[in-house]
Amino acid sequence: MAHTVMVTGADGFIGSHLTEELVKKGEKVKAFCYYNSFNSCGWIDSLAPEIRSEIEIFMGDIRDPNGVRTAMQGQERVFHLAALIAIPFSYHSPDSYVDTNIKGTLNVLQAARDLGTQRLMVTSTSEVYGTAQYVPIDEKHPYQGQSPYSATKIGADRLAESFYRSFDVPLSIVRPFNTYGPRQSARAVIPTIITQLLAGRTEIRLGSLAPTRDFNYVKDTAAGFMAIADCDAAVGQEINIATGREISIGDLADELIRQINPEARVVCEAERLRPGKSEVERLLGDASKLRALTGWQPAYTFEQGLAQTIEWLRGNMDGYKVDAYNL
Repeated sequence: MAHTVMVTGADGFIGSHLTEELVKKGEKVKAFCYYNSFNSCGWIDSLAPEIRSEIEIFMGDIRDPNGVRTAMQGQERVFHLAALIAIPFSYHSPDSYVDTNIKGTLNVLQAARDLGTQRLMVTSTSEVYGTAQYVPIDEKHPYQGQSPYSATKIGADRLAESFYRSFDVPLSIVRPFNTYGPRQSARAVIPTIITQLLAGRTEIRLGSLAPTRDFNYVKDTAAGFMAIADCDAAVGQEINIATGREISIGDLADELIRQINPEARVVCEAERLRPGKSEVERLLGDASKLRALTGWQPAYTFEQGLAQTIEWLRGNMDGYKVDAYNL
């Protein structure tokens, strides 16, 4: 049976893919997009016409409780993805991360409580764990706020937990590890490497090469969100979406160089380095809870995901400024 479903942050990278997959599933989807004077719905505008025409658009601001409440009326399920996510920018402007990530999540929680929302999925991030104290990282791993961004996501997660425990709001905290794929901005490492290579650069400018990450292909991440929403036993749970595979940024760069331009080499650029105690050195996730609850498995190998990402970026280079460091 179809549900009325709203996605906050639908105009963003993961949100647009989730919105698209929900439409394909047959859900009645409302996209909560960030209001702007350009009347842009972000990546929603790039969806195929037959998908785009099925989506109801609500232009608003997650920081505005009245708009959030209005948008959520009549929505059985809400996927809350709206957030500021760039770690380097959180060093510059932490106030905006508190307003968007913590207060924005509070607005969604309050509305869900008052409106009787049937299911709420609150988006977390593997960054809440900080550098791995043990691997694979399960949901019992300690939290460590190694950037203002991660600190605000920890705060949002704990607020969500409190609304489940205090008010029985039927929510799940969904914790993706590092998602990648088509439509991702240049502030993320995979499109940063690929776009520099596709632009013909022979010196690929990166920050630290030693950290490892657990990369989810975006369609697998979206499938994880939907599986959790369909699982009654997931209510009140914090659930990782991870592959259980890690790769260092250096090895990732080497693999992409091999695929696109073997003549290129990596140059470590000081402005791209995070402060020493802020860099998350290792992320390797444990998705056994998600598998046990829902049967979810990644449908794409890392190699398949990279190939699709390269192909998409090759056709969309106009949207990337390879000469500038994107915070």
